[in-house]
Amino acid sequence: MVKQLKLLLSSPVFITLFAFVARMLILTYVWEVSRTPVKAFLPYGYELGRIAKSIAAGQGFSSPLRMVDTGPSAWFTPIYPYFVAGIFKIWGIFSDTSKLVIEASNCAFAALTVIPIYAIAQRTFRNGVAVGAAWAWVFLPTSLIFPVTWVWDTALAGLFLALIFWTTLAMREAKTVLPWAGYGALWAVGVLINPSLLSLLPFLLAWALWPSRWNTSAVVKFSAATLLVFAIGLVPWTIRNYRVFGKLIVLRSNFGLELWLGNNPDVTDTWSPTLHPNDSRAEAEKYKRMGEIAFMAEKQREAFAFMRAHPADTLQFMFRRFVNNWLAITDSPVDMWATSPLYLKVFIVMNFLLSLLTMLGTLFAYRSNPEEAFPYAMVLLVFPLIFYLTHTSLRYRFPMDPIMMILAAYGVSYPISQWLERTSPRTAATAPAPPVPTV
Repeated sequence: MVKQLKLLLSSPVFITLFAFVARMLILTYVWEVSRTPVKAFLPYGYELGRIAKSIAAGQGFSSPLRMVDTGPSAWFTPIYPYFVAGIFKIWGIFSDTSKLVIEASNCAFAALTVIPIYAIAQRTFRNGVAVGAAWAWVFLPTSLIFPVTWVWDTALAGLFLALIFWTTLAMREAKTVLPWAGYGALWAVGVLINPSLLSLLPFLLAWALWPSRWNTSAVVKFSAATLLVFAIGLVPWTIRNYRVFGKLIVLRSNFGLELWLGNNPDVTDTWSPTLHPNDSRAEAEKYKRMGEIAFMAEKQREAFAFMRAHPADTLQFMFRRFVNNWLAITDSPVDMWATSPLYLKVFIVMNFLLSLLTMLGTLFAYRSNPEEAFPYAMVLLVFPLIFYLTHTSLRYRFPMDPIMMILAAYGVSYPISQWLERTSPRTAATAPAPPVPTV
């Protein structure tokens, strides 16, 4: 009986089902106990919800702002807005039912992330780390809360980065072109969900190709298949953007705005949310008057001008974003602790422990096998870089949280296993006898 229970609790399928049920219970609580009216904004209809509304209403991929209609947009890549728009078409635009379906879908995405977490950890480390990381993901606060509070691609992007990472580990064993073409297709889907994933493509692809580095023909074929299929996957969206705007926009148009929001004279800590055109009537009207592309280009020029004129402030903002990304705080830790309610203190402590254990797990993994640790380190080092430059949020970091959870689990497991190995009777019995002193 105990053995059967242990097998059940170690099953990734059971852990996934448990994770989904836990999130649905939270969703039920939010709806039945803490229910608030559905609104066409904050957080249901931020830019993504507004674009999904336009699609469902037959107005095309357009008008991301809640204050004004602004015409065609390339604010997002298409997959998640069209997913939400499809739900709107079936269950109603900004309806209670649509909101419930979207949130339940996000709960499913977060729960399904257990499977690649388990597989990645089992492949790189061992079964105990896989089980521990999977169960830790079940109860990670951001993994529990974000799916029911954000109508965004957050949970789906986390699932896809984990799937891409899992596939990357497996690609080292692929010796034919077809799997590499499929790898490129997976990257294309992931990037069309969340373009931030693109920053990892050169590093993970290079690592996957590394075992074949002495076979030039294989490297050329495999990389060409991956990149060709990846590029083909992006072509329809790029063509759409060129036809609509007369300009090459491969993925998204809003980099200039995001850069400016984090680098302008009104930034106080990490960014200036009140200047966002979804919250500022003046900026919204300017956006509408200039058009999306011209507006974004102007914001990019202003941001770079500020950064050149204020290098010390820019570096300070970037440092604060670095701290915010890893510790979830923007103010002084002492001030934050003194003014925060208990639940926020618990959250700060848990996020600090997650980040600390992630770093320890990375060091232990590098100590055990530097080559195997490389892709994990790249996720931690490369993925957040764009957010240090623009502005940060735990929601932006969320896609790499599954990788962090695996490393955190290894950060706990490794020293325990080392201690057990040193103190076990078998180790003591087989240890060499101390030298006999000579007289």
